[in-house]
Amino acid sequence: MATLYTQADRNVRLTWIYITGFLVFVIGVGYVFAQAMGSSSILYGAIIFSVVMSFGSYWFSDKIVLSMSGAKEVTRENARSIYTIVENLCITAGLPVPKIYIMQDSALNAFATGRDPEHGVIALTTGIIERLTKTELEGVIAHELSHIKNRDILLSTVIVVLVGFIALLADWFRHWAFLGNHRGGNRDGKLQLIFMILAIILSLLAPLVAILIQLAVSRKREFLADSSGALLTRYPEGLASALEKISADPKPLDTANRATAHLFISNPFKGKNITKLFMTHPPVEERVLALRSGLGE
Repeated sequence: MATLYTQADRNVRLTWIYITGFLVFVIGVGYVFAQAMGSSSILYGAIIFSVVMSFGSYWFSDKIVLSMSGAKEVTRENARSIYTIVENLCITAGLPVPKIYIMQDSALNAFATGRDPEHGVIALTTGIIERLTKTELEGVIAHELSHIKNRDILLSTVIVVLVGFIALLADWFRHWAFLGNHRGGNRDGKLQLIFMILAIILSLLAPLVAILIQLAVSRKREFLADSSGALLTRYPEGLASALEKISADPKPLDTANRATAHLFISNPFKGKNITKLFMTHPPVEERVLALRSGLGE
């Protein structure tokens, strides 16, 4: 039977399967577009551009996210109780103490960012600090530390960049296909037509497929961070209870946006009119059940 100890390994394997499939998908889309346009430079350009974008997001994503959230850094002197909780959990997890930021917002939420454990950041709203018990807050912080330890943030950032690039590439191709100057070189006419039709179909479906892959990976990472956080505190009920309170809180996070929503511990929009397929987070009921039953999913 799967447990909190074994399910984390399973989720890691599944995530890398998703990532491998995603990269193959990106290369495949680029190849079809290149063939349809009769220029291999399209594929090379797509790969080079995605690498450059990934490199930029690697170095600057944390600063961008913190700026967008309006979070302010605190220290041991002006947030001693929070700093002590984070520090004690870091000692248990074998992690360096991350920078701690506070968002002035009464909504219940939190997120982690940073490219690696040495540059980790945890951000908490004033609402979650004030309204959760100490054990619940420990569960939330342990969840976010697990994201840092598992390097989820870097993984999520790279995926976001790839999703955005696929959408850009698809828009560009549609513009070229319907308004541009078509040049197929010396390619066989029938083969060129097949690639053209396939490329048009991909330009319409590729962004949707890319987003679905992104959401699938994001949901897997949340299950993994839940189970890892429960192992860190040795008290799954703390995080389970915190998730229930966060879910029951009707107030959306004022500074949240679609680009950063997947980073938070729970859906920051509190929207009810979204299908499970397009949720950035697993349903809270499933996460709580997994924690209380000792399973990772």
